[in-house]
Amino acid sequence: MTDVTRDELAARLEETGLALLDVRTVGEYDGSAGYPCDARQGHIPGARHVDLHDILSAGDSAEIRTLLGLPEGAEVIAYCHSGGRSAIAAEVLVAAGYEARNYVGSWHEWSADESLPVEVP
Repeated sequence: MTDVTRDELAARLEETGLALLDVRTVGEYDGSAGYPCDARQGHIPGARHVDLHDILSAGDSAEIRTLLGLPEGAEVIAYCHSGGRSAIAAEVLVAAGYEARNYVGSWHEWSADESLPVEVP
């Protein structure tokens, strides 16, 4: 499993069949409780939110698939604040049968680049 770079993700944001998964807390996702070290708050446009805790609490692959609600064969790119939680999520998703990769730079890197879009609910 290779990691995803910022440039690759930025180029693929609108790609059909790609699912972007934000595994941070709700507060981080909606921008109400993000880290002060981040240049901006919110999430990457198009990302769906599923907290890593919920993924880890799922009992088996079937429960993970239900929780994510992704179509069969979807490619998943997971991100968090700095790549740690999303690395765990990507490993769990691969074990559940998904093609999953980690965006190591995650939100901290993305938010620092003013040329990249940000979504705040």
